[in-house]
Order: sequence, then C-alpha cells, then structure tokens
Amino acid sequence: MAGGTNGTEGRGAPELASERRPSLLVRWWRGGWWRRLLLVGLALFVVGLLAGGGTFLWLLQKYGKEVPDAPDLDKWRPPILSEVYSTDEILLAEFFRERRKIVPYERIPKKLVQAFIAAEDEKFFDHHGFDVFGIASAAFKNLRAGRIRGGGSTITQQTAKALLIEAEGYEKGTEKTIRRKLKELVLALELEKKLSKEEILWLYLNHVYLGHHSYGVQSAAENYFRKNVWELTLPEMALLAGLPQAPSRYSPFARPEAAAARREYVLRRMYEEGMITAHEREEASKTPVRVHGVEPVFKDTAPFYAEHIRRDIVARYGNDRLLEDGLKVWSTMNHEAQRFAQEAMLRGLAIVDRRQGFYGPIDRVPREKWKERLEEFDRVLQENGGKSLDRGRLYVGLVTEVERTRAKVALGTELSGEIPLGAARWARKPNSEAYFPAALIDSLVGVLEPGDLVLVRGARYDDIEIESERPGLKRAYGEDLFLALEQEPKLQGAIVSLDPWSGYVIAMIGGYDFDASEFNRAFQACRQPGSAFKPIVYSANFEFGKDPMDPERERPFTAASVLIDAPIVADDLATNRRWKPQNYGMKFEGEVTAARALMLSLNIPAVKAMENIGIRDTVDWAYRLGITTRLNEDFSIALGSSCVTLWDLARVYATFTRLGTPPKTTFVRKVEDRFGRTLEDHTWYADAWAPLQDRILAGYAQLFDEREQLISEEAAYITTDLLRKVTLHGTGAAASRLHKYTPVAGKTGTTNDSFDAWFMGFSRDVVTGVWVGYDRYDQPMGRYENGGRAALPIWIDYMEKVLQGRPKRDWPVPQRVGFVTVDTRTGRAVPPGAPGGMALPFKWGTEPKAETPESTGGFDLFLGGP
Repeated sequence: MAGGTNGTEGRGAPELASERRPSLLVRWWRGGWWRRLLLVGLALFVVGLLAGGGTFLWLLQKYGKEVPDAPDLDKWRPPILSEVYSTDEILLAEFFRERRKIVPYERIPKKLVQAFIAAEDEKFFDHHGFDVFGIASAAFKNLRAGRIRGGGSTITQQTAKALLIEAEGYEKGTEKTIRRKLKELVLALELEKKLSKEEILWLYLNHVYLGHHSYGVQSAAENYFRKNVWELTLPEMALLAGLPQAPSRYSPFARPEAAAARREYVLRRMYEEGMITAHEREEASKTPVRVHGVEPVFKDTAPFYAEHIRRDIVARYGNDRLLEDGLKVWSTMNHEAQRFAQEAMLRGLAIVDRRQGFYGPIDRVPREKWKERLEEFDRVLQENGGKSLDRGRLYVGLVTEVERTRAKVALGTELSGEIPLGAARWARKPNSEAYFPAALIDSLVGVLEPGDLVLVRGARYDDIEIESERPGLKRAYGEDLFLALEQEPKLQGAIVSLDPWSGYVIAMIGGYDFDASEFNRAFQACRQPGSAFKPIVYSANFEFGKDPMDPERERPFTAASVLIDAPIVADDLATNRRWKPQNYGMKFEGEVTAARALMLSLNIPAVKAMENIGIRDTVDWAYRLGITTRLNEDFSIALGSSCVTLWDLARVYATFTRLGTPPKTTFVRKVEDRFGRTLEDHTWYADAWAPLQDRILAGYAQLFDEREQLISEEAAYITTDLLRKVTLHGTGAAASRLHKYTPVAGKTGTTNDSFDAWFMGFSRDVVTGVWVGYDRYDQPMGRYENGGRAALPIWIDYMEKVLQGRPKRDWPVPQRVGFVTVDTRTGRAVPPGAPGGMALPFKWGTEPKAETPESTGGFDLFLGGP
C-alpha cells in the first residue's frame, strides 16, 4: 500500500523515554519564579520544622534533667503556716512565708472545683498536660492585643509552675525564659503521667496563689470570707475561681468592681459548661461581693506575747521551720487574763498620764479646710461602725467653739458633741512639780482653740475619774452622753503575770503600743526597782542574819528585830560621792521593828538591814533568788538603785509565794509539728485546758520533779506574811479589798524623782508585777507619783478580775513557825489585842519573850495562819 507504513500513517513517531512529561514538582519549578520561591520556602519550612523539632527535643532532654521529680503525694511537704494558741484555744498569731493550709480533696466542694476548671482550663479532663489549641489561641490574642494578656497554661502547667517556684525560688521559678517554660512543660507531662486528674487538682487547689497572702483555697476562704472552704456559697466560690489569673487586678478588697465582673465571667463559663443552671447563675450574680479579711490576730490579741514566743521558737527551731513547717504552738497565755491585763494597763496608763498634764492638740486645721476634714471624718466613721456617739468609743474631733465651761467638737459633718469643763479639768500644762488635785484648770479658754484636732471619748458622768466633778455632770447631762477630753499616753507600762505552780506565764504586756514600739519593757528594759527590791534584803536577814541590837551576835534577825530609822551619811568609795538617803515622807521614826519598816517602806532601816548582812552577801543572795542583771556593790542597792527587769523580779516574788522553791517558768506549753508529733511538752498536770493524755504524762513527770530550796520555808513564809501586811496596813493597803477573794501580798516601789513606779504582788496562785514610767530618764512623772499611786491601781484592777472564781487559798504555815503578838515599834511581846500590837511570824525559838505578867510568854494559838 503506497504511502503507508504498517498502519501508522498520519501519526507521530512513538515518544522516547527521555522525552516523557515532567513530574509535578518539575513543572512547578518551571512554572515561574513565584512557584520556585514557594517551593524553596516550603523546603526551608520543612527543614526548619525538623531542625526546630530536633532542637526542641534536645532542649527538652537537656532541661528535663533539671526538673524536680513530680511529688509523691504521701511525702509532699509544701510550706504551710505555723499557729500559736492560748491555753484556752484562742489563736494568737500566725507565722508564714506563704499563708497556706492543706485540706483533703474530699473537703473541697465539687462546685468550687468546677468553678476553677471553667475559669482556667475547661479541657482539663481531656488533655495530657498542655493544650496546643489553648496555647495557639492565647498567642493569637496576645498578638492582637499587642501585649501579653495570658499564656494559655493549663491547670497542670500552673501546678507545675508552682512546684518549680517551690523548688527553685520565686525569682528563678517565674523567669520569662524558654528554659523555664520547657521545664514547666516537662514537669506538667510528668504530673499527668504519675498522678490522676483528681490528685493534680488537689495539688493545684492547695497551691494556687489567690492574693493577699492566700495560698490555696482554704487560706483564701478564711482570708476573704472568714469561713472554711467547705462552707462557701456559689458566689464566693466563683469569686475565688476568678483570682488566679491576676489576684491584684481582681482583688475584692482593692478593686471590688473588677472582682465582681470577673466573678460574673466565671459564673457565665460555668453555665456554658453545664455546671450550673440558669437560675443558679442568676441568683449568684445578684449577690453582692462582700469580703471581710482575716483579722490581724498577731497585733490585735497579744503582740508582745506573740513576738516573745516567735523569738523563742526561732532561737530553738530556726526561722525557716517556723515560717514553713506548720508548727502548732500552744502558749501558756490565758486569753481572758491577757485581756484583763490589757484593759487594766490601758486604763491605768491613761489615768496616770492625764495627771501629768495636757500635751496639746493633735494638730491645727485652718478654717477654710474644716469642711474637707469633716468629710474625711465621715468616711472614717462609716468604715468603723456608723455615724453615732457611743459610750467608751474614741474619736478624733475638730474643736469649733470654746467657752469657759465647754467646748463644741465636730466629729463629722452631721455628728458633734461637747466637752464640759468637768470632763477636761486635768488638762493643765505639764509640770512635774505640780500636785494633781491642786492644779486642775477652771477654764477651757486658752487650753483649746477653734481648729484644734483633739482625741475625745464618748462618756457619761460616772466615767469621769475626778469624783468631785460627777455630780455637776449628772445634773447637766443626766444619762446623756458627752465628750471627755483624752490624749495618747506618753507613759509606758509593763505587766508580767504568772502561775507560780505550773510556771505558766498567763499574761504579759511589754508596752502601751506594739505598733509604735516593739521594745518589750517586761524583758528588755532594765529599770531601778526602788523599794520593790527591799524584800530581797529582808529575806536574806530572815535566812541567815543576826539581830543588829545584839552585841554578842547570837540572836537571829526576826520580824521584831529593831532597826534605827535616823539620818545617815555614807561615802561611796567607788564614785567618791557622799550619799544621804531619805525616807519618802522626809520623816524618821527612830527605833522601829523590821516588820514595821517593811510595811511602811522606810529607807534607812532597809540600808541598816543590808549593812547587817553585808553588801557582798546581799548581792549574792539576789543572784541566788533569780536576779540576772549586774548589781552595784554599794549600800544604795538596798533601796533599789541597781536596775533589774520586771521578769526577774516577778520570778523572785514567785519564789516567795512558793515558800522558797523557784518556779519553772515557760511561755510555751506544747509544740507539735505538721503531723501532730510532739516536739516538746511542758504541760502542768493540773491544767484544766490540756488534753487528759498530756496531763497524765505531766503528772508522771511531776513525781521526779526535784527543785532546789533557795530559801528555807520559814524565811520565805515570814517574808510573805510581812508582804501580806503591806497590803493590809502598809504602802499597798489599797489592795486590802482583794483579801475578800483570797489573801494577797506585795510591795510598792518608787525611784528618786518618780522615774519608775512598781507594784510587785501575789496571791498563793498568781504572781503579777507592774511597772510604769517613761522610757527615757529625761522626763520624770509628777513628784507625787509613786508605786502605790501609779502602779498599784493597775495591779488591783487586773488581779480583782483574775482572782474572781478561784478558790480562796492561804499560804501553809511551816511546822517550825508560830505567831506572837508584838509591839511593832519596840519589838516586845504584848498581849493579844494590845494597842500597837500585831501578830508576827517567828521561827521557833526566835520569838520575843513576854515581859509582863499578863502575857502568855509564848506563841498565840493558831490554826492555819495568823
């Protein structure tokens, strides 16, 4: 067939293999520059992805070695707070770096768990430690906002971050680096691998920071609502669940509107997730945000006591253990006794301070600023209980008008009152030489001026301490309230009160205001005790002294020993100064018995008594009884010229009431660790507040308690009995009314120029010391102030309340002690009931013999006491 070739005519020749169609990749590469660029970019992306993934895995492996192990929940020991309680289970103080309390998962309400999941991590039960889409979403939001608004961290990651902070410290555990984020991711994966979801939630809810020192939901529930976590309502749960993202920004204290908005967001999310109904959401949204805050127990209850315990625990266990290990400390403080002591101290200092005069107004306010200042007063009144005049409440007021017999004072724009002259007659100019009753003012003009800011108190006529002013105030005001002028005391005071048998320090105050000064005047202040030191001198004489009127020095010193009260002059060789002591009343009695000299606190006989046993022996005796401060070795120490601490002197007087054996004093009854294991226990076997098991163990330990007899029972009893007579007939006679509760004993103390005023007193079961004075010696109290006038009323006020309800207990008379009626001026035995006679205690064989036929010539018959 012409023109044909095997039937292929009209077709092209078959394609060779080398001429086949290019692949898709080649065609894309040949398709244009933009396609080539895209392919290069894709290749680079794949290479970068592989390199990045490799680098990421390498970094994970590298930093994963630095990650702490996921905690074993049985051994997890997060920092938790330590607590201090009184004997009657009142919380005194908390110490912490992170205020955290651990609660079991079962005690955390289900709705609270759901609130946190809804607010922080709705996919918590679906992911394995991190949420890729959550992280991407957070990154997109941050990019759109132009700043970091959130990190998309899951609850597991947040828990991991908290554990890193715990292990590495806050600065390192929160640094914004890839290293820290990778470590957080590794630990989150470890947590998911090792723990169940519920266990991770338990860690998180006990660890999460919720603002205002609150770590964990229990601490936050207490901090914001004063409740346990299992007592929270739905609105309260939603508020807490909204805090982790930004505790400061959503603080219900500082920013209640923001906190309410955030709470509404949590409620919406809970509704969207089906965790609550529409009705529950609506009701919770209507509830206003109300928070109360944790009461500052450390400062409000007993700050000086709590600080003393803190120092003690830190000294023995270390600061870290106190702040992180959850110690539970039971102090020996009785909360009721401490409250009585604080009330007595505040009231007593205010009275004594007013007797010193008026220091002037707090400030002066120009008339054009009166309205602004009164509006500030309105806000303060509203925050502290409303705009009303209440009896006993303190206010800062603005003086608006002054007349001779009254001053008008504005306490706010709508609240005012007036200060009658009778409620401010004490407000003279300070003058330590003036006698208080004779220096009362008779006009308020010149004392106050319009524009003065003054401290006032709502009062009734029977609240005024100057009794002569009460009838006039009652006629003028009846039962209505008026304002009494007050001032912040410049005087300081201290109280130590202890149970001599248990050794418990039941109350202690170290100053007027802990916030103003943390200096503890009960322990840290070394002050001259004045005549409060004299019982130490006399007890030494009763122990081993000889009668100074016996030339043969064979008769022992007794309560009837005669001392000479006459002017003396002594040369101090150490200072090359001549010393001429005087009695307080500038009078001398001539011959006088030791009993009378101690009762009336005569100075010259005390010096003679010290001379009778020698300076060195007196100093050694004081050290033996418990004085720890350095004493000068001269005759003036008989009058309390060497400083001592209130604490030391209280223990000396406790030795007297224990009839010669020293107390084992303690501020801490018991210490337990976070697991309830006892670290130390000083429980007294008769402590009614202590658990039975503790008392049984203490009773067993008591069987082996052997204490040194520092003073013979006889000498201690004689000293105690004479101090009892001080409170009946001597310088402490104002305390005689307490004898209706139980016998009491004590001694006043006053230093030269009235820089220090003391009263050291005790019953059989309570020893209490009171000191009043200025911190600095550049300002004395009024020259007429003394221990009986300044310190004793505080002691009486406190002891009268503490002794009520206690059994009436007298000191047991030692077997070798009896009583003889003695003339307290001559020391001679007289018939019972004779004028000037008093039953005095004597060791057998040392009593004075009768010199008249009518006398029995021996001991008066007695049963259990004089």
